[in-house]
Amino acid sequence: MSSKSSNTSKAAARTAKAAELRAEQERAEKRRRLLMIGGVVALFVLIVGGAIVVTVLSKEDVEAPAAGESEYGVTIGDPEAPHDVVVYEDFLCSHCAKFEEASHQELADLAAEGKVFVEYRPFNLLGDNTLPNAFAVVLDESGAEVAKEFHDLLYANYADHAEALPDADELVDLAVEAGADADAVRPGIEDLARAGWVEEATEEAADAGVSSTPTVVLDGEVVSDWSSEQDLADKVIEAVE
Repeated sequence: MSSKSSNTSKAAARTAKAAELRAEQERAEKRRRLLMIGGVVALFVLIVGGAIVVTVLSKEDVEAPAAGESEYGVTIGDPEAPHDVVVYEDFLCSHCAKFEEASHQELADLAAEGKVFVEYRPFNLLGDNTLPNAFAVVLDESGAEVAKEFHDLLYANYADHAEALPDADELVDLAVEAGADADAVRPGIEDLARAGWVEEATEEAADAGVSSTPTVVLDGEVVSDWSSEQDLADKVIEAVE
């Protein structure tokens, strides 16, 4: 097979994989909405039945380590800040990309002002290790500051990899743009060397009770009852300003 044919075949495979992941994401979002509707109905029945204790069934039961207490993320801000925020995310999640767009600059500014300590915890919810593995490699080889910039660039380029997963060369280019050394990160990105890290991060998220993304934990409580990613961002920002 010619090099051109091989590259075409790989690109087609990446496109097919991205389409499959997008379809699974849409199915997961439909399930989430149905569960939320079910929770509201159940709550209504409890009230009608005269129950004294009211439980919102649509709220996730999440017990997450506080910001800075996980080995599977990157932090910004002062650990002594009065608020802490944990963001569980999947780099392939369109809702995470929208939340990132809505909250990125404001949370960065508030962290710089000492008002909030933020930890971003990427994991594999949608079935592909490629992007969180690359993040873990950059974090390991280049440190937290570069990894956070790489994190931001992955979301800034979401529209591109939503159509087709980026290959190793594209991920290395983004890592270099973030400040990494190409020779340091290329082997780990190409070989999925930090796949074990991704599996452990995913297990930690599952153990915490995280089942959807984005899941945002503010001062130990899941931010719930949001109608859009912008609404979620607004709720978080308002709480820590």
